[in-house]
Amino acid sequence: MPTYDYFCEANDRKVEVSHKMSENLTNWGELCERAGQELGDTAADTPVKRLATGGNIINSSSRNEPAPACATGACCPGGMCGLPE
Repeated sequence: MPTYDYFCEANDRKVEVSHKMSENLTNWGELCERAGQELGDTAADTPVKRLATGGNIINSSSRNEPAPACATGACCPGGMCGLPE
């Protein structure tokens, strides 16, 4: 699942959370709930903005698991199915 950075102008904090690509968190309360952190002094309905970071995807290599075999049955140059390593 991809991770995204959100920024709250009211408290000048950046928070990283994981969620589906189709989701978008809109306020500090949603963000804190997803991140598992306390609201602090910031109101739950305070708007937050998702930063344009491209998102990070957790894959098998980052979890020290073997990469799945290529669908072609052959070794793929440069990583999984031609994607850069």
